[in-house]
Amino acid sequence: MRTIGNIIWILFGGLISALGWAIAGVLFYITIVGIPLGRQAFKMAKLSLFPFGATVVNAA
Repeated sequence: MRTIGNIIWILFGGLISALGWAIAGVLFYITIVGIPLGRQAFKMAKLSLFPFGATVVNAA
């Protein structure tokens, strides 16, 4: 079920969302101060590409 959900999600907007987060990550990586934000943006890109079956863990 996760695979079907992820495929439908990618077709109906998940790819555009992931590309947006990836572009934001690249832009953040241009500055030294933005590198931590860029790392998080790439994590969000991965999460927005395959949301079904992913778990979000609070590290604090």
